[in-house]
Amino acid sequence: MKIEGEAKLLRIFVGETDKLGNNNVYELIVNEARKNELAGATVYKGIMGYGGNSIIHRAKFLAVSEDLPLVIEIVDEVDKIEKFIPIVEEIFEKAKSGGLITLEKADIIKYTYTENK
Repeated sequence: MKIEGEAKLLRIFVGETDKLGNNNVYELIVNEARKNELAGATVYKGIMGYGGNSIIHRAKFLAVSEDLPLVIEIVDEVDKIEKFIPIVEEIFEKAKSGGLITLEKADIIKYTYTENK
């Protein structure tokens, strides 16, 4: 797969404890991205944040934190990203979870990958 030039960065904000059945929402999104052959996805864990309900969630030293913020980033060609957004929206709806989806222009400078061994 070769990707160059203009692309889109899809950024999805979810809570760590958001679930659909027994599955984490972030895992469902990453698995769907792979199934839809997007170039790649990365999940980042925040140490503090709040969303639409204005409840602050934070990581505390030596304490089990609750529902930390997660950000999923996916970069790929414009068409592939735009086709993937409704899939994310459907996951949010089925999970009845909050979330935020943003889209930004991205210029891919270089995309490399290793062949499966």
